[in-house]
Amino acid sequence: MPQKETEPKYTESESKLKVVGYDDKDQSFIVESPMGHILKISDTFAEMFPMWVGRILITAVTEKWALASAEASSGFATSIIMSPVEAGVEKTIMSNETPDGRPGAVVQMYHRFGYGLKAQMMARIGQCVMTCPTTAAFNFLEAERVKRLKIGRSISLFGDGFQKRDKLGDRKVWKIPVMEGDFIVEESFKVKRGVAGGNFLILAEDQASGLASAEAAAEAIGKVDGVILTYPGGVCRSGSKVGSMKYKLPASTNHLFCPTIREVAQETQIPEGVTSVYEIVINGLDLKAVQEAMGAGIRAAAGFPGVVKITAANYGGRLGPYKAVLKEILALQ
Repeated sequence: MPQKETEPKYTESESKLKVVGYDDKDQSFIVESPMGHILKISDTFAEMFPMWVGRILITAVTEKWALASAEASSGFATSIIMSPVEAGVEKTIMSNETPDGRPGAVVQMYHRFGYGLKAQMMARIGQCVMTCPTTAAFNFLEAERVKRLKIGRSISLFGDGFQKRDKLGDRKVWKIPVMEGDFIVEESFKVKRGVAGGNFLILAEDQASGLASAEAAAEAIGKVDGVILTYPGGVCRSGSKVGSMKYKLPASTNHLFCPTIREVAQETQIPEGVTSVYEIVINGLDLKAVQEAMGAGIRAAAGFPGVVKITAANYGGRLGPYKAVLKEILALQ
């Protein structure tokens, strides 16, 4: 089915939002997109929190198989609220950038605790990478203040005594015999504190406008290095709040942004005329990467007629120590 409006055609350099006013009552900037569309940007911030992150490079004989393994290893990993880990495919890279000269795909994995991340990385490399035809797995995280987890050494025990230590360039690896040949996995993987929970919400007149805007945002964010989108297609329709007003739950529906209960939800944040809301959630290796991704995503989303407002979720600074102030990352004045 065709989209309601065609996708805006403008380059990143042309995508600056122009401030044309300020709504004191709504505490929002009134802005004009490069396509001439008028919308509001809330004068607020996204609140983020630290999580341990690992960055895994999966190589294979073709990009197809590298991606197949990367997508499998980042499955059931949308939100730590219920998933055992948060994960996503960051990007693909060319064969001249990999340790073994083959095409590759980069996966990021996040967990609250280091031991939890180690367990998930071991399980997912062992079950979703080693089992996939032609693949190999390498550390792809280079940063200061990292910890090393001997994940490859643990996985090597699958070799039942036939595994061998080896070197690939300056990397220490294990060769594990499998039916196809040898599975090569780096001995240790680095992990560090990353930033999780970067977000913004797209409030639209209808589903078609909102979804087209969200898709454009996800595509723009996909071009930013060092970040991932963990939800299907990079878009979340069921944003949550911390805790529950009625049940003993760690999280529940963000009722303030649910259009169908606008008339009954006290302090609703849904303006009149908005019937659809999508959330974009971003994890990144550091705060700068998440802020850059948020800026790119919001600018891409803002160009769609039918988008009424873009805002962000926060809990007054109580949830996490990191902030991304929308007016700052978009340079609104």
